[in-house]
Amino acid sequence: MVVARLPLGLDRVVPPMFLGFALINSFTFGVDLVLLTMFHGWWNWPVPVSITLAYICAFGLAFVLNRTFNFHSHAPVGRQAALYLVIVVINYLAFILGIGSGLTALGFEYHVARLLAGACEAIYMYSAMRWIVFRNTTSAA
Repeated sequence: MVVARLPLGLDRVVPPMFLGFALINSFTFGVDLVLLTMFHGWWNWPVPVSITLAYICAFGLAFVLNRTFNFHSHAPVGRQAALYLVIVVINYLAFILGIGSGLTALGFEYHVARLLAGACEAIYMYSAMRWIVFRNTTSAA
């Protein structure tokens, strides 16, 4: 287990699901940034459109990877997907589009704006996935 190899006693305070979430979502955040760069940086699409399309792709991938490899869910996917969709829409409006586009409009470089929005998003999304979307599978773990 990866958590057991953490230094400085972190293995006692870092839950394995949090580490799994961090690894999976770091990867999908990278996918998000690559797509954002393609859409806005290369193709000159508007920032809100670029953020939206990159976000949809990355969060679809994050749901599948977290459901399969991190939360090991075998619950019906329909209810979880519906909950996830509501959480993602709230996240998108508040953190991604709100903070990401807002900071860009204030003059922040769009990658920096997305990184700052991503920090807020990470806390919200882990909490929502852990205690709302996958709550049945995580309570038994």
